[in-house]
Amino acid sequence: MALLDVSGFKSQSELGAFRTESLQQWNRADHFTFGSKCQEFALPVGVDPVGFLKSCSGENGVSIDLNHGTTTLAFKFRHGVIVAVDSRASAGRYIASKDVNKVIEINPYLLGTMSGSAADCQYWERLLAKECRLYKLRNKERISVSAASKLLCNMMLGYRGMGLSVGSMICGWDKKGPGLYYVDDNGTRLSGRMFSTGCGNGYAYGVVDSGYHEDMTVEEAYELGLRGITHATHRDAYSGGVVNMYHMQEDGWIKVCQEDVSELIHRYRKGMF
Repeated sequence: MALLDVSGFKSQSELGAFRTESLQQWNRADHFTFGSKCQEFALPVGVDPVGFLKSCSGENGVSIDLNHGTTTLAFKFRHGVIVAVDSRASAGRYIASKDVNKVIEINPYLLGTMSGSAADCQYWERLLAKECRLYKLRNKERISVSAASKLLCNMMLGYRGMGLSVGSMICGWDKKGPGLYYVDDNGTRLSGRMFSTGCGNGYAYGVVDSGYHEDMTVEEAYELGLRGITHATHRDAYSGGVVNMYHMQEDGWIKVCQEDVSELIHRYRKGMF
């Protein structure tokens, strides 16, 4: 009976109806078919995911609270795009890992960042990497940063309201120069010169806003990225670990450094305490 209750069927008659209508259920929009040409995530036949999540947030339902924290930032300047992230993976007050690289290396000219659910970000951005590779094989040229971010946005729109937790920045270099886009699980897609995501983004924005300008040198940009993440990890309990920083250049990205924030705090001690 417990299985029937979870599945949403109240009687044997409904269960029998399910058996007779199994072929119709197979073609539902929220069910995966291996012969399908479009990308779909495997969901079991049963209760509609959106309806299930709404029931969990009701007065009599179980409250599902996704607790996680991070700080990522990226900004464009004259010499490309700087991407800096922390490395702490947290589940509420529990620190799950301190060595997570929150930058997904999609291809030599595209990077994606992770904030929200690590599993969701890794799955969808790896799927994006596959689609970008297929695009290059079919068209004999690299996909643009704009098109790559739109692909991820379309994936998010297909599962809007189904409980995904994704806040990502897509950074790259194409024929139009450096590109930076923000995409989240609601299907929001924004182009800009500077973005920061995660629960420490307010602290990172405060630091980067105070030192950002278009004509920075490469060394100044590196210092600004390190300082932004360091101050955020100092003020935000759910961010920490090390700073992984990348520089997207015309000939592809390079990994600049991986520095412990406990040492960087002493470097930027002035104005912090």
